[in-house]
Amino acid sequence: MDVTSAEMVKYASNAFLATKISFINEIGNLCELVGADITPVAQAVGMDRRIGDQFLKAGLGYGGSCFPKDTRGLDFLSTLKGHTFNLLKAVIEVNTRQRILAVRKLCNSLGSLHGKKIGVLGLTFKPDTDDIRESPALEIIKFLLDEGAQVTAYDPMANISKLNSMDFNLCLDAMSAASGCHALVLATEWPEFINLDWGAVQKEMREPFLILDGRNSLNAQNMSVLGFQYVGMGKL
Repeated sequence: MDVTSAEMVKYASNAFLATKISFINEIGNLCELVGADITPVAQAVGMDRRIGDQFLKAGLGYGGSCFPKDTRGLDFLSTLKGHTFNLLKAVIEVNTRQRILAVRKLCNSLGSLHGKKIGVLGLTFKPDTDDIRESPALEIIKFLLDEGAQVTAYDPMANISKLNSMDFNLCLDAMSAASGCHALVLATEWPEFINLDWGAVQKEMREPFLILDGRNSLNAQNMSVLGFQYVGMGKL
């Protein structure tokens, strides 16, 4: 194919995958309103071979070096050429709003965030990378700081040399990040976090022992038994 068509393949592929993510997040948001649970909904939808189960996990939205850049780039190109790519604009808007919805969930559970101590587990945009570009966690931390929260955070691999100056405490391990916190946000589904001794974590925290599972990676029932107030994305 010609060079321009090849370039379009790359933009179109990433934009389509980003669309799947924003779509399932919107379905998750609707699930909360009607009393459904996004996890089995997404699993069942993904069993349709025409759709597939990849990129159908509700959460904090996409980040990284490709999806945000390519969706914005394709939107800009469309505008430059006189075309209004409404679907892509909605994908970008939904992705941005997911971070705000996460902070709103914290506000609903804690009341004012001013003076509250909140820990964030995970800074990279996905596990098994040190890449923090366009990370949902960093956007959420910024919102929390703007609301007057005290923020601690930990990530096992994040390239902290690329962190802009943000006034939060970067810890050396998850337990330190959780110590004294009113709430924890699971922002990146590192296996280390999923397999934490959550009973020990709960003892390090303070009421209301809130867990915002931004990746729906923890077992809600188990967390409740341990004494946590569990909040997921698109969950009952």
